[in-house]
Amino acid sequence: MITKAIVPVAGWGTRRLPITKVIEKSMLPVGDRPLVDYSVQELIKAGVTDIYMIISNVEPCQVREFYRDNVALNQYLIERGKESRLALAKTLPDNVQIHYIQQDPSGKYGTAVPIAMAVEEFRIDEPVLVFMGDDFIWNPGGESAAESLLKSLKGAEDSAILGVEVPKDEVDKYGVFSVQNGSLTDIVEKPKVEDAPSNLVNVSKYVMSPGLLQEIVNYVKEHDFGPTDQEYIVTDPIMDYVKKGGVVRVVPTDGEYLDGGTVNGWVHANNVVCGAE
Repeated sequence: MITKAIVPVAGWGTRRLPITKVIEKSMLPVGDRPLVDYSVQELIKAGVTDIYMIISNVEPCQVREFYRDNVALNQYLIERGKESRLALAKTLPDNVQIHYIQQDPSGKYGTAVPIAMAVEEFRIDEPVLVFMGDDFIWNPGGESAAESLLKSLKGAEDSAILGVEVPKDEVDKYGVFSVQNGSLTDIVEKPKVEDAPSNLVNVSKYVMSPGLLQEIVNYVKEHDFGPTDQEYIVTDPIMDYVKKGGVVRVVPTDGEYLDGGTVNGWVHANNVVCGAE
């Protein structure tokens, strides 16, 4: 059973300025919860008890504050006879712990970096779920992304990556999977529509085996792209791992991918979630 998850939430969220000047991107509200909490609650329901969050080195950290008990608020609710709301103010079950590590925004950047940082800082040597903190899969009537990923695993060294089907004419916006016998053979970044190997695209939801995690650590350590030359993209070491014989299963989902990285995506996410409640 996988009980650990890595959730990167650092970064300035520059595509969402000016609001991200005062609100962390992962804390932008969707309905009455922040973006990141949809993934956190999904991971908890799937059996995760230890979550490793990579946060910015800016204080105060809104993510940390959200998941911390607010003693003053709890006391206020009790004094005002609103004990029924205490459960809403409690954002983590007692058996779940979030471990934090700060990422310096002036250092190496890209999706591979926070994963490597968490693996090294906390000496993670077992399979983990990896979910980015500014998007989620909405599937209230069906199987969650975490459940689908976990069910796909057939061996201790298997890894898995979630695939979302998009209309064929939209594949040029994504990393598109090439799949053989249910396993990943290639990721083609933003292909022309006529060159796309499928319409299954990457939305950065993974199960990563210890072997894949080490591949990511090595990739970040062994490359020096400079401060602005190139991002450390996690799909690069994933493909290195596949080329060396590692298995990464591609897992389709029936859920809807909701992304808070753009204004239109965030508005759509609110419309979907609030319309379903």
